[in-house]
Amino acid sequence: MATISAPISTRSVADDTGASATSVAARRALACCRLLLSVVFLWPVADKAFGLGYATPPEAAWLTTGTSPTAGYLEHASGPLSQSLAAVSGPVVDALYMLGMLGTGLALLLGVGMRVAAAAGGLLMLSLWLSTWPFAAGSHNPLVDEHVVYTALLVALALTRAGDTWGLGRAWAASPVPGARTLLR
Repeated sequence: MATISAPISTRSVADDTGASATSVAARRALACCRLLLSVVFLWPVADKAFGLGYATPPEAAWLTTGTSPTAGYLEHASGPLSQSLAAVSGPVVDALYMLGMLGTGLALLLGVGMRVAAAAGGLLMLSLWLSTWPFAAGSHNPLVDEHVVYTALLVALALTRAGDTWGLGRAWAASPVPGARTLLR
């Protein structure tokens, strides 16, 4: 009786730093998702910082008038977390929010630091999801809204090395930067 066995890999689980998609079409689709999601993070930073006239009018630009980039959002937040979030808002939270969104957006755009971007961006998106208290009556979907979908997509992009296609991920991993092949991949 003959048995068929799969080849045994010499790599250990500890060496596995992620898997890339195997087909060209899948890699390109993931790269498109990565680039589109980068705009989801970078657009609010540009609009709030410079008052481009979309969600933020020019007279409320953060860099020219000092208007809080989180105040407008927190004014409309409702639910049991809204008062707590309003209490912690201020210049430090504004700067952390803007830096988190900018850093995540740039990491996605460039295709480097995808794991850190997934963690930071996921925390940002989940905190925004909770601040809207999606479980309240009248919410558009109490379980899965765009914040949850973006968080799941961030994880998928990081796990599939989506930064290697149309990004600097492969070059970043080959660089001498400590952690570029592991945590900072």
